[in-house]
Amino acid sequence: MGSSAPVPPGAERAPALLISIVSHGHGAMVQRLLHQLALPCAAICIARVVLTRNIPESAPVPPPQGWPFVLQIIDNPAPLGFGANHNQALQGAVEPFVCVLNPDVELLDEEPFAALIEAARCEGVGCAYPLQVDGQGRVQDSEREIPTPLALWRRRVLRRPQQRVDWVNAACIVMPLRVWQAVKGFDEAYFMYCEDVDLCLRIRLLGLGLQRADARVVHAGQRASGRQWRHLAWHVRSLLRLWGSRTCRQAVRLPGGNRLQ
Repeated sequence: MGSSAPVPPGAERAPALLISIVSHGHGAMVQRLLHQLALPCAAICIARVVLTRNIPESAPVPPPQGWPFVLQIIDNPAPLGFGANHNQALQGAVEPFVCVLNPDVELLDEEPFAALIEAARCEGVGCAYPLQVDGQGRVQDSEREIPTPLALWRRRVLRRPQQRVDWVNAACIVMPLRVWQAVKGFDEAYFMYCEDVDLCLRIRLLGLGLQRADARVVHAGQRASGRQWRHLAWHVRSLLRLWGSRTCRQAVRLPGGNRLQ
């Protein structure tokens, strides 16, 4: 897949981004995040935000000056999985770049999306992502190796650190629309967990890379699979599906991803 045509200086600051946010009762977080996105320094790149409400909740309150982007709200008649919600929101997108954004993300930099778009439009890049830190500024382990049984053993039992970047979590990722369309979005067979692993591996199987942009966000979310049996069951089921997939079998033979710095 070839690179896009050269973009004039400053064009990455024009509204070019479609953001998908899914709320499952995260109304307060969504309210805070939308108001951050509405700040002039962030909103300059955003053409449209699609907010999917997976369960009923109140509508976000706009800032006094109104939303500086188009805000679309989808109310699901029944809850959908992570991938299905984002696929639904990004279906028919016309913006040149699309973003999957968690409601529990907070923006740190004044213009994270300009940097993310700049990274995503580079030749050979299929997905751009920011550095993720927690509320205390500590770097999160959002860049990871393929979670094969051996890799999980090394990480969980031997406590060996990650060595390379085969996938990144989808709390905040930006992709060129043409790449999103080429991989056909998330695999909806993953109801929850591993859909971001699968997506990143399919991007890499296209010969494209994952690029960390010069941007930071706070992502303090924790996996519910460590606290709830139902989520743990979903996590295990998704791992089994991933391990048995053709995507995973092909991806483990790829040359190593970016080395962690």
